[in-house]
Amino acid sequence: MLAYLLFYLIQNTQLWFTIIGVSLILLGSIISLYYYINEIRSDIKRFILAVKTRDHTLNFKNKATKGSFPELYDSFGDILQVHKQIRLEQEAMFQLIKTILEQVPVGVIVVNNTKTEQHNEEIAFFNQAASNLLGVPAYKYWHRLKQHLPDFSTEIDQISAGGKRFLELKIQDKLIQLSTEVIPLNLYGKNYTIISFQNIKDEIEQKETEAWNRLIGVISHEILNSITPISSLSDTINSMVSDKQNLNSDEMEDLKTALQTIKRRSSGLLDFVKDYRLIAELPTPNLESHTIGEILKHIKVLMQPFAKVKNVVLDVEQTSSKITVQLDLKLIEQVLINLITNSIYSVEEKESPHISVNYRLEHTKLYIDVTDNGKGIESSDLEKIFVPFYTTRKNGSGIGLTISRNIMKMHRGSIEVISVPNEQTTFSLLFNYV
Repeated sequence: MLAYLLFYLIQNTQLWFTIIGVSLILLGSIISLYYYINEIRSDIKRFILAVKTRDHTLNFKNKATKGSFPELYDSFGDILQVHKQIRLEQEAMFQLIKTILEQVPVGVIVVNNTKTEQHNEEIAFFNQAASNLLGVPAYKYWHRLKQHLPDFSTEIDQISAGGKRFLELKIQDKLIQLSTEVIPLNLYGKNYTIISFQNIKDEIEQKETEAWNRLIGVISHEILNSITPISSLSDTINSMVSDKQNLNSDEMEDLKTALQTIKRRSSGLLDFVKDYRLIAELPTPNLESHTIGEILKHIKVLMQPFAKVKNVVLDVEQTSSKITVQLDLKLIEQVLINLITNSIYSVEEKESPHISVNYRLEHTKLYIDVTDNGKGIESSDLEKIFVPFYTTRKNGSGIGLTISRNIMKMHRGSIEVISVPNEQTTFSLLFNYV
């Protein structure tokens, strides 16, 4: 408006003092506007810089109450306050996670793979458990840990792309066994490596002790069952023949019965020892490529007659499958024979006994399932069924499932079982399939 007025005065009048006055006012307004806009621009730059540098000390309270744009400066203040709150929450969460990781008994090391100016990788996190397990201080740089524990760093480098590994390290003249996992991670354009590990030596020893205790309990029970009547009958025979030159017919009959019982129990004890040796001396698998269809066909031919005699419906499915897996056919057949035989005895009392055998693929795992609708297994017995000589079946030896699990372990697989009593039970042979 001032510019328009000045133009009008110059064009239509000769009021020079007025023209000069208006010109000065226009010049002052332009200068004032420049400084005003420059001040707002400066405030916006300060606000953006505060957000970038996470400076939460900046405030615009005076500008919000005295300035021409109170809503703008109020918004600046609100944004900074929200930003501060988010930052505090993130910091609190970080401290919480850090505290938890410091308390867990698992060693955790986080390496920032972005190298410094000295071409060294920084360690972003090193918890107390890691320091205790490795017997080293919480190093700041990865190369220092490499120098102190070259064996450990070499093993980590071998699975740097991610994976698990079982390590045995000698730390301060003490052998420790570590279950180690490496996870590569990219966060905001930076590459990190998360290394977690725990000492499983004590856990392994505890499990071994528990297994030995269970095994010793079963063996002791079996041996006592045989030794007790043998010892008792030996005493009886000794009392019968001591201080006697001749025996009458009744005494001879009793003596024969006692000797036959001793022989029978001795034979039972000998069979028991042979079964134990059978578990301990399994042959090394001769791994060859076989299709799943081939395995299932063999099992169908082997077990169908036995199932038919027992009036059990045995369905062996997918016998045409061409999926190939490395295994020892004889040993795996023995495992499947054991499982199907157990299932046949399990469904004896069912009105419509049924057993199915098939396979499935899940990710990199291959499963061969043996499913029946028999009496099933109680949850309290699920862990015991693999203990040598433990059996819930009358006249069962209790070594079939033990041998089967050992065979699967030698194939780097396992046996899984899911059972709903009186409804359905599934034993699964698990193979690592690539």
